[in-house]
Amino acid sequence: MGGSVSPQLPHSSVSSMPNFFCPARETGGREDTSSSREEETHRSTAKRCKDKHLEEALLLSRALGEGLRALDEAEARPLLRCVLAFQMEATGSSSSFQKLEQIVTQLAVGKEALLAREVGMLLAGLEGEVLSPGDLQSVCMFTEESILGRQHWQQNLAPLLQRLATTLRWVLQSQPAPGSTWGYLAVKACLQLFQALPKDVAPLVWSAAGKSEALQSLLGLLLEVAWGKAPNKDTRLLAGTALSMLVNTAPQPERGASAVLALFQLPDRGAEELKFGELEVEVPPVLEPDGLEKLVFTRGLLTCCKMDILSCQVESFTHKACLLLDVIFPTVCALTKEQKDCHYYCFQACALWLQRLRDSLPAVWRLTGTRILAQDTELLRQLTQLVWDNAETPVEGVSEFVHSSFRLLLEIYHLECQHFQDQERPLYQQMLQRVVSMPWQIKARYVPLCAIVPYVGSQQVLDAYPDLPQHLLSCLSTNHLCPAATEVYKALVRQQCAERQDGQRGGEAALAEQWTLYWLPLLSQALRSPRPILQSNATNHLLTWTLRQLPATQTPLATQFSGQDTASLRAWVSLLKAQKSVAGSLPLQGEALERLSCCLGASEESIRLAALGLLCCSPSTNQPLLGTEMQLLQEFLPLNLNCDSSSFRQLLQAAVRKALVRLRDSSLAQLRGKAPRGTEPGKAAGQLAQAVGFVEWLLQLSVTSLSPGANYQRKKTGLLLLATVLETCTDTWSPERKKGQPPRTMAVLLSYARQSGCWDFFSQPNLLALLGCLQDSTNEIRDLASELLVRYFPATFPEPIALALFQLAQDALGSPRVQEAEAGAVLMKTILQKSDSSTMKSLALEAEAALTLPNRGLCFVQHLLHVLQAQYAAACQDLLQAAASTPMHGAIAALRRCLLQVPEVAASMRAAELAQSWQELLARLVTTVRDITSFLLGALQSQQGPGAGEQAAAPSFADMGNAIGSLIMLGKGRGQEEEEEDSILLSEEHSLILTCCWVSVKEIGLLLGGLAELLLAPTLPAGSAPLLPLSTLQMAVRVFQEILLRCRHWGAVEGCSMGFTKFCAALLNHPDTELQAIPQTMLEQGLEALSGPRSSSITRRAAGFPMLFLCIVSGEAPAQARPLLTRCVRTLLALATTALPQDWDQTLDLPQVCALHVLQTLVRGTGLGSALLRHVTPMVALALRGLSSPCWAMRNAAIQLFSALTSRLLGQQRSRGEGCPAEGVSLQAFLGQHPQLGTVLLGELGAATGPAPGGPHLRPALHAVLTLLAQLQPGADSPSSPSAHFLRPLLELAGSPIYAVRAMAAKALVPVVPPPQRPGLLLQLARQLPATPGQVRSHNAVHGCLLQMQALLAAPASTKGLSAEALHPVVLQLEARDWLLTPAQRCPLVRAAFLQILALLPSSFSPSFTQSIRVAISTELGSLPPGGKLGCAELQAECRKEYPGFLQVGSAILHQTMAHFVCSEAAQLVDGERISAVCSLLRQPNPDVQLAVLSWVIAGEEGTCEELEKALRLTLLESLGSVLRERRDKEFLRLYLEALLHLYRDPSSWSHEASCKLQGSSAACLEMLLHMVEAEHPGPDLLFQVLCAASLLLAHWVGAEDGPLAERWCTALEQCSRSALSEVLRLAAACSLRTAGANVVRRSLRAACPSLVSVALRLINVGIHLLQDEEREVRHEASCFASLLRPDPTEPLPGGCVFVQDNVGLQSLLQLLLAEFGDHPETFDSLLWHLPVLDLRSIVEELETNKAASLYKEDEPNVFAEPAALAQQLLPILLQLLEKAPASSPLRVSALRWLAAGGPGILRDLRYCKHRWSQEAAARGGMKALGCAKLHVAVAVLLVRAQLAAQALQVLGESATTVPGLGCGAQELEQELVLVQELLAQHGLARVPSQSNAPVEPGPPSGAA
Repeated sequence: MGGSVSPQLPHSSVSSMPNFFCPARETGGREDTSSSREEETHRSTAKRCKDKHLEEALLLSRALGEGLRALDEAEARPLLRCVLAFQMEATGSSSSFQKLEQIVTQLAVGKEALLAREVGMLLAGLEGEVLSPGDLQSVCMFTEESILGRQHWQQNLAPLLQRLATTLRWVLQSQPAPGSTWGYLAVKACLQLFQALPKDVAPLVWSAAGKSEALQSLLGLLLEVAWGKAPNKDTRLLAGTALSMLVNTAPQPERGASAVLALFQLPDRGAEELKFGELEVEVPPVLEPDGLEKLVFTRGLLTCCKMDILSCQVESFTHKACLLLDVIFPTVCALTKEQKDCHYYCFQACALWLQRLRDSLPAVWRLTGTRILAQDTELLRQLTQLVWDNAETPVEGVSEFVHSSFRLLLEIYHLECQHFQDQERPLYQQMLQRVVSMPWQIKARYVPLCAIVPYVGSQQVLDAYPDLPQHLLSCLSTNHLCPAATEVYKALVRQQCAERQDGQRGGEAALAEQWTLYWLPLLSQALRSPRPILQSNATNHLLTWTLRQLPATQTPLATQFSGQDTASLRAWVSLLKAQKSVAGSLPLQGEALERLSCCLGASEESIRLAALGLLCCSPSTNQPLLGTEMQLLQEFLPLNLNCDSSSFRQLLQAAVRKALVRLRDSSLAQLRGKAPRGTEPGKAAGQLAQAVGFVEWLLQLSVTSLSPGANYQRKKTGLLLLATVLETCTDTWSPERKKGQPPRTMAVLLSYARQSGCWDFFSQPNLLALLGCLQDSTNEIRDLASELLVRYFPATFPEPIALALFQLAQDALGSPRVQEAEAGAVLMKTILQKSDSSTMKSLALEAEAALTLPNRGLCFVQHLLHVLQAQYAAACQDLLQAAASTPMHGAIAALRRCLLQVPEVAASMRAAELAQSWQELLARLVTTVRDITSFLLGALQSQQGPGAGEQAAAPSFADMGNAIGSLIMLGKGRGQEEEEEDSILLSEEHSLILTCCWVSVKEIGLLLGGLAELLLAPTLPAGSAPLLPLSTLQMAVRVFQEILLRCRHWGAVEGCSMGFTKFCAALLNHPDTELQAIPQTMLEQGLEALSGPRSSSITRRAAGFPMLFLCIVSGEAPAQARPLLTRCVRTLLALATTALPQDWDQTLDLPQVCALHVLQTLVRGTGLGSALLRHVTPMVALALRGLSSPCWAMRNAAIQLFSALTSRLLGQQRSRGEGCPAEGVSLQAFLGQHPQLGTVLLGELGAATGPAPGGPHLRPALHAVLTLLAQLQPGADSPSSPSAHFLRPLLELAGSPIYAVRAMAAKALVPVVPPPQRPGLLLQLARQLPATPGQVRSHNAVHGCLLQMQALLAAPASTKGLSAEALHPVVLQLEARDWLLTPAQRCPLVRAAFLQILALLPSSFSPSFTQSIRVAISTELGSLPPGGKLGCAELQAECRKEYPGFLQVGSAILHQTMAHFVCSEAAQLVDGERISAVCSLLRQPNPDVQLAVLSWVIAGEEGTCEELEKALRLTLLESLGSVLRERRDKEFLRLYLEALLHLYRDPSSWSHEASCKLQGSSAACLEMLLHMVEAEHPGPDLLFQVLCAASLLLAHWVGAEDGPLAERWCTALEQCSRSALSEVLRLAAACSLRTAGANVVRRSLRAACPSLVSVALRLINVGIHLLQDEEREVRHEASCFASLLRPDPTEPLPGGCVFVQDNVGLQSLLQLLLAEFGDHPETFDSLLWHLPVLDLRSIVEELETNKAASLYKEDEPNVFAEPAALAQQLLPILLQLLEKAPASSPLRVSALRWLAAGGPGILRDLRYCKHRWSQEAAARGGMKALGCAKLHVAVAVLLVRAQLAAQALQVLGESATTVPGLGCGAQELEQELVLVQELLAQHGLARVPSQSNAPVEPGPPSGAA
C-alpha cells in the first residue's frame, strides 16, 4: 500500500499484543496435518480469524486501560503506530476498521494530540497525484469511521479535492478493466466527503469568493460519469447520489432546488454550460444517450436530498410547484415506461418517491393548500396506474418495491383524508374491487390486498371476496404464489385480532374461536392434503405462525386431527412439530408415542420426515436426546437408507445433523459439569455413554452402507450420514464455512469417546470403504467420497495404499468406459491431495517429472501430461486400438481435476519461483490439446495432414460414417474391398471411436475454460509473467473455434460451451485491453462467417456454431453495459431481414436461417436473462415475418425462435394445468411491460381480419400470435386498458374458415375480457347466433361464435364469478335458438358446441327448454346404428338411408358430447330416471357412445354422486361376461375394465348386490380373464387391466373350489413380477397383489382353506420380490399389500389401514412368515430362494484377468435390488425358523436337504477365501476388489449362508453328520467363519465383526432395507 507507515517496533513494546491477523488452529485431536493444509486454512479463514483476534485485542486493551494510560508518549508511540498501520491495512473491512478504531481510542486516552499527529502523518503519506484503489479505500474509511481522519481531511480539503479530480479524470481517460472498482471508489470518496464535511464544502460551491476550481473540475467529471463515461452502472448511480449530496450543501433550499432543476433540464435543452451554485462547468457530450442519466439524478435525489429542498417552491413554474411533484414525479413515470433494462432501479425510485412524499406531506400541503390525491386528480390516476402497471413485473426484487408502493400510497391517502377530514374514501373500494376481479393465478392481486386490509377491515374483505380461502389454498400449492398468500393470511388474522382487542370482546379463547370459524377449514384441508407442496407450505408458513400468534388454537387443531387415517396422521405430526418449535419441548408418551411410531413407518415421505424432524429438532442445541428418541431413531434410520428421493435424503441428513449437534453439545455440557435442560435427574453419566454409543452406531451404519453391493440410494445416504458425523463429531476446522465449526472443547469429548473404545473415525475399515466408493460408477458417490477423504482423513495415505491406488488409477484412465475413466481421474486427484513428497517419490511417475520438478503438484501434472501425450501418439498410430485401450478422455479429465480442483496446485501456480515451470507446462498442455482436437475432428471428416482443420463445418452423418468405417478397417488391417455389410446398429468399434472423440473434445473445452478462469483472475501477484501468454490464449481460441464449428455432438458442444463461456468471461474482465479484444474479434469473425456464402450446413447439422455467439456474449459482466450483445443482436436482426436470393438452394443453410437459429440460441441462453428483453419486440416481429417465408428452413427456424421468445416472455410452464400460464401474467401487465410488442401483435391480427384482395388468404403467423395471447391471464376491469384494442379483431376471427384459427381465437379471447365484462360479451355473442335456419350466413361464423362463448364460460376465473342471475339474459337468448341442437342444424360440430355451452351454464333453464334438450339427445342417440366394421359401399349407403347424418364429419364428437352431457346431468341432479338413462347408454351397441361414457367414468367426474357410481358399478358387472365373451375390440375392452376398476377403487364399495349380480358368472368371468393372461398375450396395457380385473373378482369370490383359480392367478403374478419384464406388467402384479393378495392370505389361515397355504406362501414371496423393485410405484403397491396384513392377519381386512413404508412392509412380511407359516415345509425353501448362489471363484478369477474392458457393461435387470442387504435381513428369520423346528418336522427335512446340497460348496468357498486373501498377491489386487459389486455381494451372501449352515449343523445334531463332503461340525464351521470374516474385513470386503464394548445396543440390522 503506497504511503502507509510501517514503523519498526521493539519486541518488548508489542509482546503483549495478540497476533491480530495470524489464524491459529485451536482445536486439538488431529495430529496428521500438513503445511499445505495450514496454508489453505490460513487463506480461507483469514477474515474470520482477524475478527476473532481483534475482538480479543479490544477486550485486552480495555482490561489494560490503566497500564496503557501510564505509558509516556515515547513508550506509547510505537504501539500506536503499530495499531494505526494495521488500521491502514484493514480499510477493506468496515468491522475490522471499527474495532481497531476503538483500540486506538483506548490507547490514546490522555494522548489525543499524539494520536492526531500520528493520524496526520499516516494520511499525509498517501503518495501520488493519482490515488490508487487502496488509497481511495483509505480516504473513504477514514472519512466515514474516524473522527481524526475527518479532521485531517477538513484541514487538507483543497489538495484532497484536487487529487480526487486528477484521479477520476485519469480513470475516465484510461478506462481500466471492466471489473475494476477504481472509478467506483473515486466517486465514493467524493460522496463521503460531501456527506461528512458539508459546512466545509458549501462555501466552495455556493460562495463566489470561495469558489473552488478543483471542485468545479470534480463536478464536471461526476457529470461525465453520470452521463455514461463510466461503463459501470453502479458507478453511475453512485455519481447521482454524490451530486445530490453536493446539492444538500446549499445554504438556502431554493438555491439547491435551482441547481437540481438545472441538472434535470440538461438532457432536454442541450445547454452547453451548467451553472451549479457559483460553479460553472461545460456540459459533457453524451456519446450514446441511453436515458439512464435521468434515472441517475432522480434516484440520487430521492435517496439523500434534503426534504426542504425537494418540497420548496420552484420559482420558474407558473403555479406553486415543487421538485417532488412537478419535476421528479414526471421523470419517474417516464422512466418506468422507458427503461426496461433498469426496471429494478426505476421502480425503486418510484417507491422512494412515495416515501419522500409521505415524509414531506405537511410541507406540500402548506405549499399547495389543497389535497394532492383527491378523487379526480391526475396525480392519483397516474400513481394508481403506475403501481398497477408494474405490479406484475417479473424482474427480481421489484415485488418488494411494489408492496411498499401500495402500502405507501394507501398510507398517504389515509393521512390526507384524516388531515382534510374527508369521510368519503372511494379509493379503498375501487382497489378492493379491482383485486377481486383479477384471476387467482396473478401474484399481483395479493400485494395490494395485504395493503388494503388495515383500512377496510377483515370482514369487508372476506365479504367482498368469499373465494379467498380457497384461492389461498391454491396459492399454497404454487411455489411462486405461496409467499404472497402467506402475507394475506397473516394480514387478515392480525387484523381480526386487532379488531377483537379494540372492541374488548373476549380474550384469547374468543380469538381462537373466531379463527376456527374462518380459518380452521383452510388449514385443515391443507395439512391433511396428500400433496407435499401444499402440506409443507401450510406447515412452514401458516401453522407455526398461527400457534405463536394464537396459542389457544392448538386445541381445535388437535381435535380436528385426532383420527386414525393417513390424512389425520399427516396433519397431526405437522401440528406436533410446530408445537415443539413454539413450546421448546414436547413429552412423548402413551398414545402420542404410538402414533409417532406409526408416522415413522408410514408410506408417505412427508409424514416420515415430519416425524423425524419432531424427534431431532429442539430450540436449544444442548438439550439431550431422550432414550426414547434415540431408540426411535435407531429403528428408523436403517429402514430409510435406500429411499430414492433426493430431497428426502437431504432433509434426512439435515434432521440427523440437528440430532448429532444436540448429542454433542449436551455431552460437552455434561463433561463441563453443567447438566443441560432436559437431562433426567441422576442419569447424566448414562446419557453421556448413550450419546457416545449412538454416534458410534450411526458411524458403523453409515460405513456399512457404502458397500459396492449396495444400491446408489443407500450409498448416497450413507455418505451423507458419514459426512454429518464427521462434520459434527470431529475437531476438523472447515475453512469455507462461516458457521458450524467444532466447539473449542471438542477434544475433551473426543478423548472421552476414544477411552470408551469408540469414535475411531479414521480407522482402516472406514478408509477402505471410502476408497471403494471412489470406484463407483456415479459422479455423486465418487466426488462426495473424495471430499470426505480429503477434508477429514489424515493428510497422507499410507504408502502401500497410495501405490495400489495409483496403479488402479493408471488402469482406470485407460478404460474406454467413460465412468471408469472419470473414476480414474477422481482417484488421481485424490492421490495428489493425500500424498506428500516422500509418497510422490515412491509413485511410478515419469522420470523427467519425478527428477526435475520442484513441486509435487507440478510433478504430478507433468506426469499426467506425459500420459496424455503417449496416448495421443498411440491414437495417431491406430485410433481404433487407442480408443479401446488408451483413450484420451480419462487423462484429460484427470488433468482438469488436478489443475482446477486442487487448492495446493492453484497456490503453487501463484508462487513466483514456480511461474516459469508452470508457464512451460501449460504451453505444452495447450499445444497438446490443440493437436488432439485437430486430429480427432479431422479423423471424423476423413481428413489427414495439415489441411484437416480448414473446413469450417461439421461433417454430415454419411461423412462421419464413412470416416469411422475407414478407421475401423485400418485398425483391423483390412482394405476397403473387404468392407462388411451395412448394419442398422452401430458396432462397438463405431461406438468406441465416437466415444473417444466426443468425450475427449468435451473434456478439452472444460479444461481450457477452467484454466482461463483460474489463471486470468485478478488475484494473481502483480508483476509476475502471465502463465497463459497471449500466444497460448490465441491457440486456445482456435481450439474452441474448431470444436464449436466442426463438432455436431450436443454433449460435446455443451461441455465445450461451459468452458468457452468461462474463457470469454475471464478475457472480458481482464485489465489487459489486448485480451479484452479477443472475444470481440471472435464475434466479428463469427458474424462475418455467418453472413458469407458456404458450401455445407452450419446450424441445422452442427449444434456448435450458434453456441459460439452465446458463449461470447454470456461472458460479458451482467452489471455492465453489454456492447457485444447489442452488436450481435443488431447484426443478426439485419441479416435475418435481408431478402432471400432468387435462386436459393434448399440443401444449403442460408445466412438468414443461420441468423434465426443463433437468435433462438441467445434467447434460450439462461445466462443472458433480462438483458435480451430490450430486443424482444424486433425479434418477435422477425419471427412472425419468418413464418410467412417461402423457404421451409426459414419457417422452421422462425417457429423455433417464436417458441423460445414465448418461454422467455412468460416463463416456463410450472404446472400441468391446461393452458395455465406459469407466472400468471395478465395481458394488461404484458402490454405494459412491452408496449411496442403489443403494436406488433395487434398489427398481425388486424392484417388477418382486414379486407384482402381476392378473398381470404392464409396468414401463417396468425396462429402463433393467438397462441401467445392464449397463454396470458385476464386482468382487472379498466376502460383505458390497452388490451381492449384486441377485442374486435379476435371477435372477427370467429368466422375464419380454418378450424384451428377459430379454436385458438376463442382461447385468446379469455385474457382480453376482464371477468366483470364477460356477461355482457356473452349476451352480445348469444344475440349474434341465428334464431332460425334461414338466418345462417356462415356455419364457420356460428361455430366460432359458440367456441368463444364456450371459452369464456369455461375460463377458470369465471367458475364462481358468473352467477346464474348475471347469465339469465344469455340463457334466454340461447333458449330462443334451441334449433341449434336439433337435426335442423346440419353441422354436428355446431350442435356439439351449442350443447357444451349449455353444460357450462348454471341450471336455470325453463322446463320446456330442458325437455327439448332431453328429446333432442334421446332422439339422436336412439337413432344410432349398431357398432361394427362397414366393409362395403352398399352397407354404408344403406346406413345413410336408414340413419340420416350417419358418417357425417363430426358426428362422433356430437354423440360423445351428448353422452357426456347425460352423464354430467345425472351426477348433478341425482335423478333416478337420468341415472337409468346413463346405464342404458352403456348397453347401447354404438361404440362412440359407450366409449364416451367409459371415458367420462375414468376421468372421475362421477365422484360426487354415490347413487350414479353404484348404478354404474352394477351395470358394468352385469355386462362383464358378455363383454369378455365378445371381445370385439381391445381398446374398448381396456377402457371397460379400467372403468370397472376405477369404480371399485375403494375396496369397501363392493356390496352384496354386486356379488348377486355376478352369481353364477363370476367363475366364468375369472376363467376368461385368466385365459387371456395365460394364452392370448394381449398388449401390456390391456394385460394390466385384465390382471387387475381378475384380482378384483378373485378378492370377492366365495366359491367352494377357489384353489385352482387362485393358483393360476398366483402363477400369472409370478410371471408378471419378473424384473426383466416391463414396468407396466410389474405394476399390474403389484396392484393385483394389493387387491386380492391379502384376502387370499387371510383365507389360507382359516381352518377351512388349508389348500391355499402354498398359494399364500408364493404370494408373500412375490410381495418380498416386488418390494425390491426399482420402480417406486411398484414398491408402493406391494407395501400396501404388506400393510393390509400388518394387523392380525387372521382378522378381516381393516377399514382405515395406514399404509407403511416399503422396508417396514418387508419386515412385516418376514415376521408374518415366521409367525404364521413357520411350521410349513415350503417356508424355509421359499426364503432360501431369495439368497442368490454366486460363483465366488469365477468372480475373483475374472477380476484378476485384467482383460480389456468392453465399452458397454450389461445392465442389471433391477438396479435397486440389494441381495446382500436382503440376505442380512433374511438371516435372523431363517435362524429362528431352524431353532423353532421340532425334532421330526418337515422343516428339518428341508434344512437337511439344503445342507446336503449347499454345505460342501459353502465350506469350499470359505477355504478358498482363506487361502486367497492370506497371500500378499491379494493385497496388491485388493484395490480393484474394493470396488467390485459382484464380489462384495458374493462374499456377503457366502457369510450369511455359512452362518445358516453352522446353525443348521447345531440344530440338526447327529443327523447332519451324514452329509457327504462336509466333514466338519458346527463349532469348526463357526471358527472357520470367524477367521474368514476377520480376514475379509482387513481387506474391506466384509463388515468388521461387532465389538462387545459398544455402549448401546444397536438398532435394527444395518443391512436392513
